[in-house]
Amino acid sequence: MHRTRTILAIVLSAAGLVWAAQGAGLIKGSGFMDGDTRWTAIGAVLLVVGLIIAVGEIRSRREA
Repeated sequence: MHRTRTILAIVLSAAGLVWAAQGAGLIKGSGFMDGDTRWTAIGAVLLVVGLIIAVGEIRSRREA
């Protein structure tokens, strides 16, 4: 289960970072996410959720 949570944390954090950057216009492209503040917010939420899972995983490994 530890490996699954670690992978989930990495994927959520990476996707959140990319989506937030695209929504903020930092990553240029021709997609529908470019410059859309909704995607900045969605990406930020995903990033925070991924970081919360990562911190929880780190804490659980230290206790074990």
